[in-house]
Amino acid sequence: QVQLVEAGGGLVQAGGSLSLSCAASGRNFANYVMGWFRQAPGKEREFVGGIRWNDGVTYYADSMKGRFTISRDNAKKLVYLQTNNLKPEDTSVYYCAARGGWNIRGNYDYWGQGTQVTISS
Repeated sequence: QVQLVEAGGGLVQAGGSLSLSCAASGRNFANYVMGWFRQAPGKEREFVGGIRWNDGVTYYADSMKGRFTISRDNAKKLVYLQTNNLKPEDTSVYYCAARGGWNIRGNYDYWGQGTQVTISS
């Protein structure tokens, strides 16, 4: 049974940084991709970016490039989302997700419970 558990959310001031993590368990993720999404109150879920477990290739939504960085630690089965220069509009619940295959932009099958990120102005 796949489990994804996010951590690292919190309250920070605008301009600050947060490092989110996602602990993956329950299967061999060698041929999986991991994605990060976010959802603000009253808005649709938004794709942030993703990474392939095998080769570490990343892909980001255009609006996320530059301030967000995704990385992974294969040995620990952890995926990270480093967020920098945060803005109040980045306030959202951030989710990690997993899917089989190589397509980072595909539909995801497994989801974590999310971690709240709140940016104060």
